[in-house]
Amino acid sequence: MINRKMTTDAAAAEMFAAAETEGIDTAYKRFELQQPQCGFGSIGLCCRICWKGPCRVDPFGAGPQKGICGADKHTIVARNLARMMAAGASAHSEHGRHILHALKKYVDGELPPDTYSIRDEKKLLAVASRMGIETSDRAVMDVARDLVDLTYQDFSNQDQSSGMQWLRSMVPEKRYERLQSLELLAPNIDMGVAQTLARTHLGCDADPLNLLLGGIRGALCDFDGMSLATELSDILFGTPSPIVTQANLGVIDPNAVNIALNGHNPIVSEAICAISDNLQGKAKQAGATAGINLIGVCCTGNEVMLRHGVPLAANYLSQETVIMTGALDAMVVDVQCIMPGITSVAENFHTAVVTTHDENRIPGAVHKSIHPETAFEAAGEIVDLAIDAYSRRNAEKIHIPDVKETCIVGFSAESIIEVLARVNPDDPLQPVLDAVTSGAIQGIALFAGCNTTQIDQDENYKSIGRELAKRNVLLLATGCGGGAFAKDGLMTQEATERYAGDGLKSVLRALGDAAGLDGPLPLVFHMGSCVDNSRAVNVATALANKLNVDLSDLPVVASAPEAMTEKAVSIGTWSVSLGFPTHLGNIPQITGSDQVVEILTEGTKELLGGYFLVEPDPELAAAKLYDAIQQRRRALGI
Repeated sequence: MINRKMTTDAAAAEMFAAAETEGIDTAYKRFELQQPQCGFGSIGLCCRICWKGPCRVDPFGAGPQKGICGADKHTIVARNLARMMAAGASAHSEHGRHILHALKKYVDGELPPDTYSIRDEKKLLAVASRMGIETSDRAVMDVARDLVDLTYQDFSNQDQSSGMQWLRSMVPEKRYERLQSLELLAPNIDMGVAQTLARTHLGCDADPLNLLLGGIRGALCDFDGMSLATELSDILFGTPSPIVTQANLGVIDPNAVNIALNGHNPIVSEAICAISDNLQGKAKQAGATAGINLIGVCCTGNEVMLRHGVPLAANYLSQETVIMTGALDAMVVDVQCIMPGITSVAENFHTAVVTTHDENRIPGAVHKSIHPETAFEAAGEIVDLAIDAYSRRNAEKIHIPDVKETCIVGFSAESIIEVLARVNPDDPLQPVLDAVTSGAIQGIALFAGCNTTQIDQDENYKSIGRELAKRNVLLLATGCGGGAFAKDGLMTQEATERYAGDGLKSVLRALGDAAGLDGPLPLVFHMGSCVDNSRAVNVATALANKLNVDLSDLPVVASAPEAMTEKAVSIGTWSVSLGFPTHLGNIPQITGSDQVVEILTEGTKELLGGYFLVEPDPELAAAKLYDAIQQRRRALGI
């Protein structure tokens, strides 16, 4: 029996208690059955990369100190970690490749009319110009075609002296030159990932520092892939701007056909958002008086939340509870962070689980293969499937917690600059710099990452966030961190009035007034899905360029209170590589090697300016992050 709450989300707690009573298998039940979890794996000392093994190293020194091949604990831990970095980079970069393929098909005229299009021409021109593409007096489609061709080079360039173009366009020149001088920039994403994996093969790299540098090289490919995924998505689907919506399970409507959009890649969800409006009448004819109600889960939920105001029902660890309400008619999934267990939960209800990517199938789900050319047709079939499932609903099984919060979301880098321009049209960044210099804003903290069963869901996001806000730190959030803040009502004007320190509050009030709001901006700025962490780098780079400093000089920190996936490992690593102090709220699987711990928490400070800061206690974590901000302020003389 686990003697802790497991979740601090009131709606999720209500549903998990019901699941226990009804004997429904959930992530928390499976976590309990896994106890005690493997001690060797928990500290990174289990090696499974060849079939002589698995091999384990005794952390106490009494048993084996090397694997059969002779790899010691430092090699094993570093090798395992580097592989996680490569896998994370693969996931985000493949996401970006999907978006790139869709944009190419559009500019080549291969998509049906009235499907995908360039929704943000202004952003297209800005991005193209930033990347050195001529834009003046040119047709939009010609510029788009050049951008597509240049982006494909980040997946194919073989010139070892030339780094990835998207990464170069996203960071200050000082940071790029530092990374280049350390030979940490691969010529292309695919090469960087492949080389990271190759060096971790049996009988290759055994030096822990060299392995970690190879992993960092792969993680920077992750940043490149994330950057192009976000920017191209904005061009295709629109750049988010502030919008008011709601979050938590209470957004599910018992009188509607409820369709959950779960995963990360907006190709599918954008089609469903577009097509569902045309099928509202059909849903009402089937008896759903409120028509079709789209809801978001995980990062696809964040994508449609920020672009369309679709309410967010759950972040990662709560995804099963959406089905358990008994009022969900279809859960449509694409890629990443989708629990295979959702189909076993759905067996207890009428819910149809629909997979949409050929490389991401789940046993027990209906599969609808979606590609850009056929996405809108397939989206219509999926909505029809949900309407059909609605007719099989069991009213006695409906249990929707009366829990939801209003939230203001949609803070892309562009929308933040737009708000700042209301204060100073000639120099939009100056108000932020003035606030940081005066101390009204002490620094900026980005909350990124996941949910994990190792920590009570959402608690540390909220605790650390409130504490830093009290100390006048501006809060940004993405991914499941964004979901945690949204579900708890921390993305509201009321939260600003309640939790922000006096300096931060005065700035957010002034910006809210300038934006024409009846009150301040929200306490936490939701920037998007986990792939959208690059938006925060956009903001930091703009500030660094304005001050003519490197990213490692800024009073900017990152926090992953519930890091869990390989993607999170990769994100955290590139965050450190770009120069940011980066907090982990749960103990990473590296403590079996004191050398690896030393490299990542101390060695990278000198090498890259950034470092990992591991602290499970939220109060201490907030204090350490604030101290890191103060060190940077002192170095800047403010």
